[in-house]
Amino acid sequence: MAEITIREALRDAMAEEMRCDTNVFVMGEEVAEYQGAYKITQGLLQEFGPKRVIDTPITEHGFTGLAIGAAMAGLRPVVEFMTFNFAMQAMDQIINSAAKTNYMSGGQVSCPIVFRGPNGAAARVGAQHSQCYASWYAHIPGLKVIAPYSAEDHKGLLKAAIRDNNPVIFLENEILYGHKHQVPEPDRFNNDFLVEIGKAKIVRPGKDVTIVAFSIMVKAALDAAQQLAEQGIDAEVIDLRTIRPLDRATIIESVRKTNRLVTVEEGWPFAGIGSEIAAIAMEDAFDYLDAPVVRVAAKDVPLPYAENLEKLALPQTADIIEAVKSACYVG
Repeated sequence: MAEITIREALRDAMAEEMRCDTNVFVMGEEVAEYQGAYKITQGLLQEFGPKRVIDTPITEHGFTGLAIGAAMAGLRPVVEFMTFNFAMQAMDQIINSAAKTNYMSGGQVSCPIVFRGPNGAAARVGAQHSQCYASWYAHIPGLKVIAPYSAEDHKGLLKAAIRDNNPVIFLENEILYGHKHQVPEPDRFNNDFLVEIGKAKIVRPGKDVTIVAFSIMVKAALDAAQQLAEQGIDAEVIDLRTIRPLDRATIIESVRKTNRLVTVEEGWPFAGIGSEIAAIAMEDAFDYLDAPVVRVAAKDVPLPYAENLEKLALPQTADIIEAVKSACYVG
């Protein structure tokens, strides 16, 4: 095992897939000459050249449409958005072209494309650059939506996404890019480390309550679980990893064991991922619930710029602890 940053894990995933398949290419703003706005694509231009690592103009709608056309023609584009907030300019292309083509063509035309980049809040970048789009994209049939936490999952899931024949939304988090985790080292016999899309992971087993989170909120959930353990509450933490398809089975199996459920997400509460998980629990585990499902989410306002207000608006470890205690009827 090697300890690498999430930034390096993403870069390695793309490089390995580009070496294995000449149809894979990367495009986006500043991905080539500048080595990526967050240095995710560092070294790719030097290794693969300008035909496979392509700088684009600042026109998300335009280069997204170009990439979708390339995917329909048999290539495998990896499109980097400097932030998924800018992908708002390309929603028509992503939803009406990429997501629906396979269905509308009766399965005759596939669109193997990955849209990746940072999602959610960073640090004081304002309301227009801080939105979490997990529930937006998860609402769309035809899209797969991935939001990993660890470096291992970033690498394995991105490789799996590039090989997938469907359009994949790959949601990263800017704050996590510098975090280090253990990742299996590639060797000359096996360079095929993949993580299955659609499978959640229990990152901390427990018996008293289930906490379901994804992306950067997994860290907050784990921190909360550690503090709760010191107070006698044994929390199980599930890292969703994939938002769509959602791993219902892992969630329900855990809830049937713990009988309590808390969901955690960085996005807004209305029609969020937590709402869907609560509905699933009601449908498949209602008789096992000893308390109502509790949702932890961002405050229902545009994210403030001021540091103190931004912290108040985003879910914190203390909010998760409070939610768990509420679910466990602990004062």
